[in-house]
Amino acid sequence: MNAYEHIKLRSPLRNAPPYDWEDLVREDRVHRLLYTEQTVFDAEMTHIFAGTWVYLAHESQIPEPNDYVTAKLGLRSLIVVRDDAGKLRALYNRCTHRGTTLCRVDRGNSRSFECPYHGWHFLNTGKLRGVPWADGYAEKLADDPKYNLAQVPRVESYRGFIFGTLNLDAASLADHLGPIKRPIDEWLDRNPGGKVVVCEANRLRFKGNWKLAYDNSGDGYHVIFSHRSLLETENRFKDQGAAKGMAFYRRSPDEQPMYVQYMGNGHHFKDKRPALEKRPGGLWAIESLHPGMEHVEDKLRSRFGARAESILDLAGSEPVNINVFPNLSLLGNHIQVFQPISVSETDAIWYGTKIEDVDGSLGAEVLREINTLRMRTQEGFPNLGEPDDLANFEGIQRGMACLEDEWIYMHRGLGIPGRIHVLEDGTIKGPATDELFMREYYREWKRLMTAEPNIAILREP
Repeated sequence: MNAYEHIKLRSPLRNAPPYDWEDLVREDRVHRLLYTEQTVFDAEMTHIFAGTWVYLAHESQIPEPNDYVTAKLGLRSLIVVRDDAGKLRALYNRCTHRGTTLCRVDRGNSRSFECPYHGWHFLNTGKLRGVPWADGYAEKLADDPKYNLAQVPRVESYRGFIFGTLNLDAASLADHLGPIKRPIDEWLDRNPGGKVVVCEANRLRFKGNWKLAYDNSGDGYHVIFSHRSLLETENRFKDQGAAKGMAFYRRSPDEQPMYVQYMGNGHHFKDKRPALEKRPGGLWAIESLHPGMEHVEDKLRSRFGARAESILDLAGSEPVNINVFPNLSLLGNHIQVFQPISVSETDAIWYGTKIEDVDGSLGAEVLREINTLRMRTQEGFPNLGEPDDLANFEGIQRGMACLEDEWIYMHRGLGIPGRIHVLEDGTIKGPATDELFMREYYREWKRLMTAEPNIAILREP
């Protein structure tokens, strides 16, 4: 039987919240303190990053028994492992003896982990296997579960995406995801076998609060201004037959069929696919030019004829932003993860993905060429677009040092009749430039920050 250790909530907001949330989180704005105050950040590590489901890793990173990757749950260092029996676990990456980091390698395959400090040895189930010179202890440590590694008590996967929570009272992962499952399914199902494999990452860090990245994840208002140089680079060849990249933002974006949709529980979805041509090859048509891509195009069209357009679409960057609160975003062909470091520092990690020839219909050569093209398309935004965003985030963080100018506004689209629609499933839809997603996710943020999650860790006997 599993042994849960229920943790008495030590949040700074436990008894007497130092803030009036109704005053600091208003319908049209939020207070700068939510981004700058250490007490708020500390409370988020319990109420948000322990109180709800948080993305940890992808199953393709640990496909075989005993595979592992290191990950984070807020500030908690974890080892996400598929143990010898195939069970997914999220072990605290902390030796139970003196607390040092147990595993210092990003990924690997191992049935056990040895502490580099004093040599305590743990199985990948979390159980303490043994300690050096055990006769120096009056008790047999391996028989006492309190020395086994702490684990995240609830770890679940949805279509390869692994999430964890410390809150025993949280809804199931499927219920938590709710309507955001639909765009996740669509994002996956366009690939052979409905799956992707996670590749290596572009790792960036910015000097700003983690919520600045989430505020931006559904923001269509900034694109034409912040990413001007990227748009000019993507569209620098005048003889192209189609506008490339995000050029559709240049044409009165409020009047375009693209939209933003709030999906509940903090999740939201920006869909730019309605701006594409509805035909095979319509996605590939907006990809900016990359060295050598024209030779692959010619080869595939010569070999497959009309079918080549659908094959090339597999390399195209899907124009969606699928945002799963608090730390996951699927955009293009990327899996982006936001990891808080401190109240004013955040990692933004962009994992590339590749496809597999699940049914053998592509062949090894074509698969290699498509994944090569896919890799090149994935080089673009993290290197040429994300720095624009990070500069904005850092600028906002600096701006919030102006103590007397207190508010961050998020009221675009608010109060305009007929602009925002509540759909039958309870989701909320509006133009892609509106800030409705930010207003709604802050409602969920406030709900979690005022709740009392049933926090626990697991130590298996």
